Amino acid sequence: MTLAQLIRLLQSSVCFGTVIMYGSIGEILTEKSGNLNLGVPGIMYLGGISGLAASFFYEFNNPDPSPVICLLLSFIAAFLASALGGLLYSFLTITLRANQNVTGLTLTIFGGGVANFFGGSLNTMAGGVGQISVATTSAVYRATIPGLSNLGAVGALLFNYGFMVYLAIIVAIAMHWFLNRTRKGLNLRAVGENPATADAAGINVTRYKYLATCVGAGISGLGGLYYTMDYIKGTWANDGTIESLGWLAVALVIFATWRSLNAVWGSYLFGLLFWIYLVIPNLGRDSIELFKMLPYLVTIAVLIAISLRKKRENQPPASLGLPYFREER
Repeated sequence: MTLAQLIRLLQSSVCFGTVIMYGSIGEILTEKSGNLNLGVPGIMYLGGISGLAASFFYEFNNPDPSPVICLLLSFIAAFLASALGGLLYSFLTITLRANQNVTGLTLTIFGGGVANFFGGSLNTMAGGVGQISVATTSAVYRATIPGLSNLGAVGALLFNYGFMVYLAIIVAIAMHWFLNRTRKGLNLRAVGENPATADAAGINVTRYKYLATCVGAGISGLGGLYYTMDYIKGTWANDGTIESLGWLAVALVIFATWRSLNAVWGSYLFGLLFWIYLVIPNLGRDSIELFKMLPYLVTIAVLIAISLRKKRENQPPASLGLPYFREER
């Protein structure tokens, strides 16, 4: 393996890992409240199409679009649309007490359908499939740090990425601090472990569940935005990739043992395993698909190891996926 091949592999791993890192971090926050949201793929779809649509209509109607406005419109639209998806999930599972697994899977189908419908509409408006282009917005997301990206191999490996790569790491660190060093974070963890006890202690269980699920969904949706604006350079691909990445993000939550800092290196490891075939010569198509299964196989191995060791700190929140009925407290 040459140095150029190694750098290319690591860069691909970071970019790939950033997509699923957002999805995983958002789901970790959601699950810490006791809600199991399997709608992460659908939420990432909503984030991707909302950010793309907002920037597309702005650029389409402005011959000289402002990069700052492009960034703000797409970012805010993606976060809000994803948070609304989380709000819908919360209303169904917390207020109406619908089954969390079924609701999450339904949200995935709903998000994928909505995104592909509007993606097809945008393609039609742009003149045909593959003609969508939000060049100004995509350029902002893919802009690298001036000067640092030209520092040879080190610059290519550490600084040759758009700002959302670094933002994902910052969000992961901030979430770790919030969950472990703040009173509200500890309250949220108490809600996820034993909502009845938290309720008896005066913690508003419903409020914490709603906020964690909505904010977590908003963060997950940024993964879809990053994929659309940076990973595929400001267009729309109706090939189901976002859905597959969303499920990989859910798997990463288990691999990271519900810790946001573990999701950082775990996401890059998943990316490395997914793209390792790039440096293995003479692989057939079937062999490549087998290599793409590696992240899932590693997740299964970690899940088995966690189950056998039974260390409490590596287990999911005790009330994960269970509805809370205050009157039964």
